[in-house]
Amino acid sequence: MKQHSANLRHAFSSNPSRFLALGAGYASDISESSTSPRLFEPVLTVRRLGDTPVPLADKLRKLGLGGMAKAVEQFDLDAGSTETSFEQKLSLLIEHELGDRNKRQMATRLRHANLRYNASIAEVDYSAVRGFDDALFHLLAVGKWIDEKENAIIEGPTGVGKTWLACALGEKACRDGKSVRYERLPHLMADLVSLHGSRRYSQRMHKLQTVDLLILDDWGLERFNADQRVEIFEILDRRYSKQSTLIVGSCALENWPRVIGRSTGTVLIDRIIHNAHRLRLKGASLRHRAQG
Repeated sequence: MKQHSANLRHAFSSNPSRFLALGAGYASDISESSTSPRLFEPVLTVRRLGDTPVPLADKLRKLGLGGMAKAVEQFDLDAGSTETSFEQKLSLLIEHELGDRNKRQMATRLRHANLRYNASIAEVDYSAVRGFDDALFHLLAVGKWIDEKENAIIEGPTGVGKTWLACALGEKACRDGKSVRYERLPHLMADLVSLHGSRRYSQRMHKLQTVDLLILDDWGLERFNADQRVEIFEILDRRYSKQSTLIVGSCALENWPRVIGRSTGTVLIDRIIHNAHRLRLKGASLRHRAQG
C-alpha cells in the first residue's frame, strides 16, 4: 500500500496534466448526470396518477366546520382579494361557523323541549281579550326570571291560550340558550309510575330536576293521588331555588290545596309560589273565535 501511494505521488509530480484531464472528464460526467431528468425525476415526483385535490369545503366538513364549508361554497373568497385581507376572509368564515353552530344548537334545544305548539313571542296577539297584564308578560318574555331561578304561573279558563303562551315563553328560553322541557302533568305522572324502580325512571327524574325551565301543563286537571304527590313533590323540591318551573292550568291558585291534598299541599305550594310571577287570564275561548 505504501509503495502504491509512493508510485502515485511520483506519477503526479512527473505529469500532473494527466490527472487534471481525467478529473475534468469525471466532473463533466457528474454535471451531465445531475441535470438528467431521467435519473432524478422518479425520485422527486411524489404525485400518483389519478390523484385529485380534495375540495376545501370537504376538508372543513371533516374537521366538523360545517358553517365554514357552506361559506366557502357560497362565496368567492378570491373575489376582491386586493381589497380584502386574510383576516377579513377568516373573520367571515368564523362568523358563518358560529351562526351555523347556534342554529344547530337551537334546533337541538327545541327538539328536547318537546313544546306542544310552534309558538313564538313575536306572534303573540296582544289585542286578544285575555285580561292579563301585558307588562308582566313582557317581563316574562325577557327571561330574567329564569336566570334568577324564579317560577311563573299561568292560570285561566279553558281555551284562552295558556298553553300557547307557555310554549312561546319556552321557545324564547331556547333562543336564549336555556334547556327547556314541556310536560302534560297527567301523562307525566302516568309515565313516572310505569317507570318507577327502573333505570329509565332515574334518568327521567334527573332531566326533570335539572332542566333550566320545566313547563308543567294541565295542572289541577285532576286531583293528585298519594303516589303522584310523592312524585311531584320530589321533582319540585329538587328544583327549589335551583331551576325555574312554569305551572299552566285552569285551576286557580286558591284551589291548589284541594287538588294537591292538604297533607303535603302547603309545603308543595310554598316551593312554587314564594318567588312566582302569576299571570291570570280571562275571557271567552279563543278557539271558538278562531273557528268563527
